[in-house]
Amino acid sequence: MADYNIGLSGLGAIQKAFDVIGNNIANAATDGYHRQRVELSPAYFTQHGSVLIGGGVEVTDIRRVIDNLLEQEIYRQQSQLGQLAQETNTLRTIENAFGDFSTEDGGLNAAIDKFFTSLQDIQAGSSDTIMQNQLVSDANIMASQFRSLGEYITALESQLRLEADNTAETINTLVNQVAEFNSKIESVVMVDGNANAMQDQRDHAISQLSELIGVQTINRENGVVDVTAGGIPLVVGASASSIEIGITSKAELGIAVKGSSSYSTDIQGGKLAGLLSLKNEILSGIHNDLDTLAATIVQKINQSHVQGVGTAGAFTELTGWTNATEELADFENITAGYTYIRVIDTSNGSVVRTAIPVMQGASSDTLSEIADYITNNVSHVTATVNSSNQLTITAASGYEYDFLPAPLSEPKTADINFNGTNDPDVGISGIYTGSANDKLTFTVSGTGEIGVDNDLHLIVRDSAMNLIDTINIGQGYAAPSTITVKGTGIKIELSTGDLVHGDSFSIDVFANTDTSGLLAATGINTLFSGNSAINMNVCNDIMDNPARVATSLGADMNDNANVEKMFNLREEAFTELEGMTFGDYYRQIVADIGQDLSVKQLSKDNIEVLVLNLNNQQSEISGVDINEESANLLIYQQMFQAMAKYMSTISTMLDSVMEIL
Repeated sequence: MADYNIGLSGLGAIQKAFDVIGNNIANAATDGYHRQRVELSPAYFTQHGSVLIGGGVEVTDIRRVIDNLLEQEIYRQQSQLGQLAQETNTLRTIENAFGDFSTEDGGLNAAIDKFFTSLQDIQAGSSDTIMQNQLVSDANIMASQFRSLGEYITALESQLRLEADNTAETINTLVNQVAEFNSKIESVVMVDGNANAMQDQRDHAISQLSELIGVQTINRENGVVDVTAGGIPLVVGASASSIEIGITSKAELGIAVKGSSSYSTDIQGGKLAGLLSLKNEILSGIHNDLDTLAATIVQKINQSHVQGVGTAGAFTELTGWTNATEELADFENITAGYTYIRVIDTSNGSVVRTAIPVMQGASSDTLSEIADYITNNVSHVTATVNSSNQLTITAASGYEYDFLPAPLSEPKTADINFNGTNDPDVGISGIYTGSANDKLTFTVSGTGEIGVDNDLHLIVRDSAMNLIDTINIGQGYAAPSTITVKGTGIKIELSTGDLVHGDSFSIDVFANTDTSGLLAATGINTLFSGNSAINMNVCNDIMDNPARVATSLGADMNDNANVEKMFNLREEAFTELEGMTFGDYYRQIVADIGQDLSVKQLSKDNIEVLVLNLNNQQSEISGVDINEESANLLIYQQMFQAMAKYMSTISTMLDSVMEIL
């Protein structure tokens, strides 16, 4: 009977081999399938004397052909590829968007250039209504382009958050599948069952998971595989942990075990890591850069604009924009300083300038306190702050006000020290070209009559007693001719009269009438509103009346000094922009996007080649080769035929023996 057992064991083994070969061929094109092979070993043998008699063959295992180290490397590289694919795809859309906004014929780059070109053009005709309208139109186009880009980035950030949520749900689904397969595999393996198909399905789910998030796997007993990601144990045996997307204390996207709210951003690999990297670093950096550019343009233009007036002249009432608070310390661009307001009596043209202290003590730390100071200390002007923290400054009937840096038309009485018998009148005009507010003192050298005595001069010094100029007002000077003080832009004229050596007069000169930044920060006489790309606008007062564009700084209000000052900002480098100009900074944003995309695309291409090579290696080891399976099938077919012949021979022999008996 041993002979029959040998034959039956052979036929049984061959049948299992046929089943395995057939299953391999059937799954030759199945994703995640690993080729299986029958493990054969000699069956139990018996010993008769010194002779060992074999017991046939037995199937010890049907094993998956798999290289676990290779599988781990494939997971790792697939995770990197998944992250880079997400980053490059999104960066390409961003590059395309910024490309649309940076072309020569249109977009943000062209809009910035066009705005400054309009500032340049209007210098030739600041009172030209057409040019005023064109400037306002170009300013509005530039603001609109900023808003469009800001809205695009904001929408993309929201889309990334939504995509991250969806990806987390897909991860949770796969994690649950892996845990469920672990449970089934363990129960089958523990009773010596074959769980190869379920292991393939489980491993395929892990492979899909690795494309979404960087995973690490640990092989356990009974075919179980644990899975972790970003330090989170996603699968432990048959238990699964779901993840969720949330916001960290730094306002960044992160992941956590659902319900724990302890979000981590330290995720490497997979689509989800790409989404988090885009939202927290790449897109956030681009957004911040764009907002910085918009805010800097708004701030720098407004800081100049608030000091000037347009052809519409001085103001009777101005209202700033809505503010979140009236506490000046909470304003980003307000510092301790002064705001200088000029009040004009329209009946006779007389002007009085008053310094408004800002953050110079406990009584000047809020908008309401500033308004109270104006009302109580600036004649013929009142100020109020409403519930929206808007500052309103109103002139009384018959009066107007502005913030021009133009010097007063004559020295203040307190600043004149004349001791002659016939004091001259002193007239002042011009626009100060210095870089900081100062006080110029004119001291008489010599004694005598203006325009007559040869040794009569004015010695001009600044507040630091630096010599600025020496002006001849003796013989050769025709009173009241205008004299320009060297290097200052200030002009003086003296009527006839006599002066004594040591006589003097002083004048205040202003490079900035809003050293505190109060006007620009609260929206008083500004060209632009907003503090980011998405909320940048041309102020309604300017849109409604382009003659309000503050082109002039001089007292006669017919110069173009302020528009020239704003135009010159085009080529100025700012610390807020890393030492670059407006145009250079924007071009750097676009260049950085392109460079980042180029680097990531190169990395992605390299990893794609690596993944392809790894997959080829996996195919060579674990894939189904139809030719090889056909060859194996032929071998087992021949084995079957031989074993059938063996069984037939044994049967014939037994029949012969029975006949003899």
